[in-house]
Amino acid sequence: MKPPARERLIVALDVPSVSEAERLVARVGDAACFYKIGYQLAYAGGLGFAQELVRSGRKVFLDLKLHDIGNTVGKGVESVVKLGVTFLTVHAYPQTMSAALEARRGSPLKIIAVTILTSYNDDDVTAAGYAGTLVEQVRRKAGQARDLGIDGLVCSAEEAAMLREVIGPERLLVTPGIRPAGAATGDQKRIMTPLAAIRAGADHLVVGRPITESPDPKAVAEAIVAEIRAAETD
Repeated sequence: MKPPARERLIVALDVPSVSEAERLVARVGDAACFYKIGYQLAYAGGLGFAQELVRSGRKVFLDLKLHDIGNTVGKGVESVVKLGVTFLTVHAYPQTMSAALEARRGSPLKIIAVTILTSYNDDDVTAAGYAGTLVEQVRRKAGQARDLGIDGLVCSAEEAAMLREVIGPERLLVTPGIRPAGAATGDQKRIMTPLAAIRAGADHLVVGRPITESPDPKAVAEAIVAEIRAAETD
């Protein structure tokens, strides 16, 4: 069963301080209840703020993209479990995913794997030393994640339908690079509107700048949730 539309929107708190994050959450109000904390905020006091959000009844997607030797990843995940967050990202390397899944065992934390970053295209994949196309690499990594029992994947919305075939109906697809119609694309090379992304099979939409840089972030969040609801009734 899909979560309520409001829980399918994840607002990216890509801001440099906890005070700015607090102001943004207050301005969004009850239009959203799920927030992403990435490197920028995490390294500026955001881990403590994540706990505050959890205590307030909100959900947190901790986007740290862990990747290290298995023991280090496992110890990191054990610490993250104590924060009470909902999602944690790791890079989709088999040893990394296995260590993360083992470390979170018995907790409700969901491990979400990153295959190829959504800012990458075929040229970037080649420059990084991968053989084959971006799509081929995404499919290969997704299959490995599925076989290990990963909870979900981060993917571009353009990949959602293809990856649903790979990982099946139960695992989550979390899609950044979401831009409402007319919004600037920024540094994302693979983007889609909220309506199209949900129709393509995405479970959760990560939206940052269209909300955080808006003069009325609550209105933008409400409009995106309305698009999600519209897609659900198609």
